[in-house]
Amino acid sequence: MSAYELAVKEEKARWPEGRQFTSHDEAFKKLLQTFFAEFIELFFPEFDKLLDHHHTRFLMQELLVDIVGGEKRTLDLLLETRYLELDAYILIHIEPQSYRENDFHERMFIYFSRLFERHRKECKLIIPIAVFTADEAKEEKNTLEMGTPQQSILRFEFMKVELRMQPWRQFIDSGNPVAAALLAKMGYTKGEEREIRLAYLRMILRLQGTLDDARMALIMSVADQYFNADPELDKRLLEELKEQYPEEGRALMKLMPVWSRLGYEEGLKEGLEEGLEKGIEKTALNMLREGMEISLVAKVTGLSEEQVVKLKKTSPIK
Repeated sequence: MSAYELAVKEEKARWPEGRQFTSHDEAFKKLLQTFFAEFIELFFPEFDKLLDHHHTRFLMQELLVDIVGGEKRTLDLLLETRYLELDAYILIHIEPQSYRENDFHERMFIYFSRLFERHRKECKLIIPIAVFTADEAKEEKNTLEMGTPQQSILRFEFMKVELRMQPWRQFIDSGNPVAAALLAKMGYTKGEEREIRLAYLRMILRLQGTLDDARMALIMSVADQYFNADPELDKRLLEELKEQYPEEGRALMKLMPVWSRLGYEEGLKEGLEEGLEKGIEKTALNMLREGMEISLVAKVTGLSEEQVVKLKKTSPIK
């Protein structure tokens, strides 16, 4: 069983009873791994100034046990980086949370306690961050307090990002790839659906010249899982973008294999079929070179896992 399949199996096991499991969390974790610096810069700009990202490295997944509850959990993302003010290495734990959980703040404290127990000698600081991606907009609890009327015993507080509470218009001119990937998860009304989709596509157009195909595919794979795609609306928006930015519009088509599967390439078929096929294969190869699992590459590009395996064998990945 691959690492990706193992992670999905574990995520299914802890999913709340009665809720349908979706594997988008794995793509979301890959987004944070690939664009960690951009994520911190976007949502915690002041904290970002204190970090030296040249020293950032992701650590192996850690298995933590809740002794009382008898529950075993693997941390989603754990990394080590340099904290400039202390001139020392610190740990940052990022936990994406896509569903409501009443005792989530307690779970974050348990994670923090275990990390402190294991790493307090080599790391002077541990920063826990939760990213809430639930559909409903609600203030999430991020503190755990204990004490008596006379004495405070404990106050634990973790940093948080509540995507549905974010005003999406503030991010559309940022040029940040994480903003593009998560725009559809931010707070917008039903009447703003067309406007936010158009804003997202414009962001993608601006990012094309700055990122390689693999990173672009990752951004769009995450975004497309959050948007309720309307093929007819997207077709009209694409035509609108093509009129304003002809070259960029054609390039956008090549980067969206999902659109190809929905038939959006009609009207652009002339001269694009061969280029689109090669573009998908190139994207798949770039994603494999980035270390992405075969399952995720297949999901993003629209190729079957057998096609991805064959592509990997015929074009060895160094």
